[in-house]
Amino acid sequence: MNEANGAEPLEIAASNRLIVALDLSSPEEARSLVKRLGDAVSFYKIGYQLAYSGGLPLVRELADSGRQVFLDLKLHDIPNTVERGVEAAVKLGATFLTVHAYKPTLKAAVAGRGTSSLKILGVTVLTAWDESDVEAAGYRLKLVDLIRQRTVDTREAGGDGVIVSAREAPLARAVVGRDLLVVTPGIRPSGAEAGDQKRAVTPAEAIKLGVDYMVVGRPIIAAPDPVAAARSISAEIARALAQARR
Repeated sequence: MNEANGAEPLEIAASNRLIVALDLSSPEEARSLVKRLGDAVSFYKIGYQLAYSGGLPLVRELADSGRQVFLDLKLHDIPNTVERGVEAAVKLGATFLTVHAYKPTLKAAVAGRGTSSLKILGVTVLTAWDESDVEAAGYRLKLVDLIRQRTVDTREAGGDGVIVSAREAPLARAVVGRDLLVVTPGIRPSGAEAGDQKRAVTPAEAIKLGVDYMVVGRPIIAAPDPVAAARSISAEIARALAQARR
């Protein structure tokens, strides 16, 4: 048993742990990629780029086709606005929705999702940030302390998971154990460029560090063969899971 904090990995199929980021400029491009990936991928992320390009109806479209959707909108506003926004998001059929891990925002989001199955994920510190970015933003806490505090706040507010760098997954596990899901962007297969992700790791490393779900964009959507790229990452996850359970 090698997973961070000595906890057995959750029983989630390797293929379901991979979330492909549909960071594309139109619903047509997204539909084309989803069709091409076929049964190689069952979970997709829709963020700002696609959402603001007319992609929000794709959430329901994908959900109705049996796929899961991570709606990455990072909501943060006055509580009433967040609550009403989440109530509307529930109707789209998403599986995950992100909000900033600020306690009033988290509580409003949890209230807005009501009794639905929508899982609220708290964004702790953006994975494109490092210590200097946290300092420049004016936070009095160090990066790890800010992540620790926001992870605890997410649990106390009734959230379902946190967005953290894989490198901070052990920290999240240390403070909340298995109470929360750990979802990680900034995953880069071995040999891939890190791009703007300052705390990127490989899929195998992410599993060892205690990550439940990992988001991968460019290494799949920009690959010459996206299907092969997705299957390769799922296979790497499966191998790491098998190793973690020994």
